[in-house]
Amino acid sequence: MDKTVLITGGTGGIGAALCTLFAARGFNIVFCFQRDKARAEELVRLCEAEGAHCVAHQCDIADPAQVSTLFDAVKSQFGAIDVLVNNAGIIGGASKFVDLAPNQLHKVIETNFYGATYCAQQAARSMGQSFGGSGGSIVNISSIAALLGSPNEYVHYAASKGALESLTIGLAKELGPDGIRVNAVRAGTVDTPIHQTQGNPERPAMIAQNNPLGRVATPMDIAEAVWWLAQPEAAYVNGAILPVHGGG
Repeated sequence: MDKTVLITGGTGGIGAALCTLFAARGFNIVFCFQRDKARAEELVRLCEAEGAHCVAHQCDIADPAQVSTLFDAVKSQFGAIDVLVNNAGIIGGASKFVDLAPNQLHKVIETNFYGATYCAQQAARSMGQSFGGSGGSIVNISSIAALLGSPNEYVHYAASKGALESLTIGLAKELGPDGIRVNAVRAGTVDTPIHQTQGNPERPAMIAQNNPLGRVATPMDIAEAVWWLAQPEAAYVNGAILPVHGGG
């Protein structure tokens, strides 16, 4: 297999699971990260141990110029990509809506929505048949927060994911004729460090108690759903928002 996936936010919990899964299944791996160079280097080694060609790029996806540079670098290294996974995202801290600071809101929207939009636009130019590409797949990582609204904690985050789901549906209709399928995974609470660093550390344990399956998602639960959406087996799936939250 000579296919390439670009994964944003590669060094996070879900991002790392995505990188290693796609690597183990024969893809070339390109991922971007914002700060943690040591973790990025470790992840490259893990992917290469699976036999994959893996490249890491430092990039703030909220900056369209950096996103353009990222895609130029990927084109020079691999040519057109086959799959984009818009995984990078931040919670921006737990906050009641009335206490939400403008800079919190701006950063969450800039990363979770603007960043995904910039990357999808570049991917459309890379994969689109009208641009000389052979088509491909975009998978956006959304959240059950988009459905529930996350009152008293993450309304700003929920709103950014709601926008991402609307983007998914619109792009599926616009880019489908150009050979690009666009779908999203609506993830439930996932057991990653993001809750300790950006949100409510008690959330995973709280959600697990009330979930029908008695646990929260693992990063690999989400990665496997993304894998399926990106593959030919899902060739007629377009504009879907796939719930992966244990039925909770």
